[in-house]
Amino acid sequence: MNWPTIVTALVTPYDPTGEVNPVQAADLARKLWYEGSDGFVVAGSTGEAYGLSLSERERLFRAVRAALPAEVPVWIGTGSNDTRETIRLTEAADSWGADGMLIVAPYYNKPPAAGLVSHFREAARHTTRPVMIYDVPGRTGVQIPPEVVVEAHRQAANILAVKEAAGTITAMIAMHRALPPEVMLYSGDDALLLPSLAVGATGIVSVASHVAAGHMRALVEAYRSGRQAEAIRLHEVFWPLANALFLESNPIPLKWLMNRLGLNVGGVRPPLAMGGTSRLEPLWEAYQHLNGNDDQSLRA
Repeated sequence: MNWPTIVTALVTPYDPTGEVNPVQAADLARKLWYEGSDGFVVAGSTGEAYGLSLSERERLFRAVRAALPAEVPVWIGTGSNDTRETIRLTEAADSWGADGMLIVAPYYNKPPAAGLVSHFREAARHTTRPVMIYDVPGRTGVQIPPEVVVEAHRQAANILAVKEAAGTITAMIAMHRALPPEVMLYSGDDALLLPSLAVGATGIVSVASHVAAGHMRALVEAYRSGRQAEAIRLHEVFWPLANALFLESNPIPLKWLMNRLGLNVGGVRPPLAMGGTSRLEPLWEAYQHLNGNDDQSLRA
């Protein structure tokens, strides 16, 4: 398949009553594709998958899929901490025509390595689509060892990618060294975009691309064209925004910023809460800093 580079983990927009707004999701996906995103994940962590019903997931996926050219992949997050539920979500997403499945490590129950292998293998066996394993120990309480991915891929050949979001370049290096060449590695940490490319990542599954897709595309193109000094400069301008987007639990800061920019994505579903806003002012400053440098950066 044609693996994308900048995959946006799409927010779930809500209308003023708190209901899912598929029309707004479609409009947003179309805008972000035009700005530089070349793949999307619906119902991931940024999309507040924890609070979405099966019918809401389907409505969001179908709206986003219809808004984009056929060659732009739209994946669905189908992971949970129950293997049976993960299989149910995966089978449903497969029937809707999802281009792939993002399956997070089971959270809360902290399964051992054998349980992780079994979980990913059984979910992957219930779809004909490619599967991306999602390692995010800060949310799940368990880090996926590279050997788990290798063994799961050996038992289910459609496990073809990893989203590594452990938050360190060491984790990226360890995962890349272990993976067979047919398994793609994606960063799940925006602040590590450039370092991740340098150690072998195919691309990124991104939060920041909602508000910085063009800048990120320029960074990737500079790096891949051998313009290392330019790539480093673009990374240094981008880095404050990438970090500020996690001043609180994602997607609270992102939605706060998008609403301030007039993108009207609504609030968040409980137990998340928007709360006060003064603590997020550094995010606004980082966004302004990025855009104050973008004209010069993108012309360079």
